[in-house]
Amino acid sequence: MRIGFVHVGLFMGALSFTMAANAQQIVHAMTGKVTAVSQGNKTIEVATDDGSGGVFGILAQKDVLLNFDKNVKAMTTPASSFTKANCEVVVFYYGEEGSRTTVAVEDLGASPLVKALGTVVKLDKHAHLLTIKDDAGQEQTFHIDAKTLADSSAGVVEGQKFDANKGAKVQVTAATENGASTALFIRALTL
Repeated sequence: MRIGFVHVGLFMGALSFTMAANAQQIVHAMTGKVTAVSQGNKTIEVATDDGSGGVFGILAQKDVLLNFDKNVKAMTTPASSFTKANCEVVVFYYGEEGSRTTVAVEDLGASPLVKALGTVVKLDKHAHLLTIKDDAGQEQTFHIDAKTLADSSAGVVEGQKFDANKGAKVQVTAATENGASTALFIRALTL
């Protein structure tokens, strides 16, 4: 009887180890300015909008299982082929601060960007509009389109799949054209 328990225990331990080794890495994202790219050192330095900044490793392994929305992935440049410094980007990564690995980058272009931090007043999925209120009480409304990207605790999704409750804190990076702001990136922030 004891031998059976030992075998079951060893089997369960090996199964747990195998499952942990095969776990998918959830891909998250944040915005910032690339300050340096070193393909030789396999690093990208980013001055992030949330202030965490630092050096991100570049994904070199092909066998890392990623939970990365395929439609979002199709809009990005793989980190291993990104070489442009001094540009505003969305950096897609997994891991925690201090050991983040970049899997992809999306250049936000040369247009002036609007960056806003606030709480959700209303998310109208039918009209594709997000309204937030900043700490000063000013409301801003952002259009969400097919190119909008978003990050939440579950990882990166297309902006039209983003969901947030009234009062949730978010960070928005947007482009303004003809007086209307279109969200390029929305990040849900933990309170």
